[in-house]
Amino acid sequence: MRPRTLLSSLALPIAATALVAGCGTAPSNPAAASASARFPVRVTTCDFASEVKAEPRRIVTMNQGATEVALALGVADRMVGTAYLDDAVAPRFQADYAKIPVLAAKYPTQEKMLSVRPDLVYGSYNSAFSEKNAGDRARLQGQGIATLLAPAGCARKPERASWDLIWDELTAAGKAFGTESTAEKLIEDQKAELRSQALTGAARGQRILWWDFGAQAGLNVGAGKGTPQLLIESVGGVNVFAHLPGNWAEVSLENVVGTNPDVIVVADAAGKPAQERIDQARKDPALSQLRAVRENRFVVIPFSETTSGVRLLDGARRVADGIRALP
Repeated sequence: MRPRTLLSSLALPIAATALVAGCGTAPSNPAAASASARFPVRVTTCDFASEVKAEPRRIVTMNQGATEVALALGVADRMVGTAYLDDAVAPRFQADYAKIPVLAAKYPTQEKMLSVRPDLVYGSYNSAFSEKNAGDRARLQGQGIATLLAPAGCARKPERASWDLIWDELTAAGKAFGTESTAEKLIEDQKAELRSQALTGAARGQRILWWDFGAQAGLNVGAGKGTPQLLIESVGGVNVFAHLPGNWAEVSLENVVGTNPDVIVVADAAGKPAQERIDQARKDPALSQLRAVRENRFVVIPFSETTSGVRLLDGARRVADGIRALP
């Protein structure tokens, strides 16, 4: 379920009319003329084709991942609202982010979202477009509001996390924003870094336990299909729970002890600090005997670097750097 078809419709009749009407006179604003020639476009994400009639000037992002993709593509001056941070935005985005209104700590109500008169709403997860949040995408389209949904966040989940899903998202956002060249350059830069020895050789086959938050009992760990697996693979490591289905899995304490990992990667989020789990491991009679705990071989990663979006590569880089710095 990877929406790879991104259809575009160039406004050729409009451009031709402009040439005739201009009678050889150069347009007063060439940049604006070039932007308008790229629209309307139709962008398909999660099996929904959204028509972007003109260059978006009033963008609302509903999740941190969407916010940071938009900032990475250089449209901060066209953003009129953001929402739902998992943790702090990346330092390179903070100055631009600080200028954009925050509509809600989590999801804004439809009334609040519509109050800023968006012409495009962009979410990282299908929940962004539930009835109690932004609302149905088709209904928004009927109101003249285009929508984008990250391919990794579709209602029908992808079989597994992949870099292609990230690049599909960047491509779709670039087309919708009119920043295709910026998206293409970002994708090429990411591909080059993922091929580099600095990433692929960092873990050197070390066995890694990915410890997330949210377990009801036992431990919530990275399984074989999600972004933890993708990041561990990208740095040349071995996920001790790669054999388990799904993105994450809840496992017993006994199962974790049996893996005796070389490294423990701990996800850190607002309200779910990594340090609490690290302290738990040091105090637990069984976990404290693991080599990774005894030798303090923990790598802490912000949750925002483990979710689909432009910062997933930051996560791979952080895990690689963290492993290299371990005793």
